[in-house]
Amino acid sequence: DDESKPDVGRRKVEKLLVEDKVDVHVGGFLSNICLACMPVFEEYEVVNIISVCLDTTLTTTKCNRYSFRPYDYAPAQAVAFAPYLVNKVGKKWHIAYADYAWGQSTRDAYVQEIKKAGGEIVGTIGIPLGTADMTPFLSKVTGNFDGLFGIFFGKDGVTIGNQAFDLGLTRKYKWAGDGAIAESTNLPALGNKIDGFIGINRYLPLLEGVLNTPAHKKFLDEAVVRLKQIDPSGPLPDRYVQSNYEAINALKLGMEKSKFHGREDNMKLIEALEGLEMKEGDDFPQGDKVLRKEDHQAFIREFIFDVKDGKYSILDVIPKEKTIFPPSCKFA
Repeated sequence: DDESKPDVGRRKVEKLLVEDKVDVHVGGFLSNICLACMPVFEEYEVVNIISVCLDTTLTTTKCNRYSFRPYDYAPAQAVAFAPYLVNKVGKKWHIAYADYAWGQSTRDAYVQEIKKAGGEIVGTIGIPLGTADMTPFLSKVTGNFDGLFGIFFGKDGVTIGNQAFDLGLTRKYKWAGDGAIAESTNLPALGNKIDGFIGINRYLPLLEGVLNTPAHKKFLDEAVVRLKQIDPSGPLPDRYVQSNYEAINALKLGMEKSKFHGREDNMKLIEALEGLEMKEGDDFPQGDKVLRKEDHQAFIREFIFDVKDGKYSILDVIPKEKTIFPPSCKFA
């Protein structure tokens, strides 16, 4: 348990590597903790497969040879989503975001891509993580613009969804944002207040369109059973379940390819993971993906969706080839 504190996370990762002598690591949830721990994996030359953290700099300015992210990041989502937002939803946007590493880097990605698509950002407002009453912040969101764009996750996604609705913001303006706001685990607490929300996500727990495959049905069915053992309410799997599952399988594929036995094979494992192609199937039910050699960043298809009556509908599927963002990583 990293206690959501970067210094605690760093100490515990060091213990894993020095005392427990783990050969490879898969994990990471909060981006500020991933950022604090990445130099430790580099120092001890241990491969680190990031499974949830989304801060852009993990595979750009803070990248290192030992860390890999086998799922999407904000620049790719913004490349995929911004043209849809500007051409089909509205030209002028106000961005509200979680005021820490991930929220800030995601804000920057959307500011850039919305402008590139011909849209305009009229303002941005950061809200600290875990803010129970967002009203003082949201009450500053006023003026003449088309849409409010939110960048939040977990309980904060529920908070902004409910409080922005209660203040009338999501009825006055179009309401869109990162799909983490409307994850399947958040929908019960959001109720009908999230209706009309338009989001983007790498994963939706739907058997519809390109997601209606035997591999995805198998993953979805098994995940539902396992999640019910943890939470009797029976939540559907979200993108965090999907990316953790596929991160383990990316590592497995790399290990098989490199004939990995332990730390002495780390460079072979790195070379196997660089440029790794993951094909849609039981191990990768979300779809095909490729782990780019230059920055260890994966590119995958994205789903643009809306929510009505507490249910998702896919509005568009953006193939991985149309989510590409140029690499800006320099390995030491």
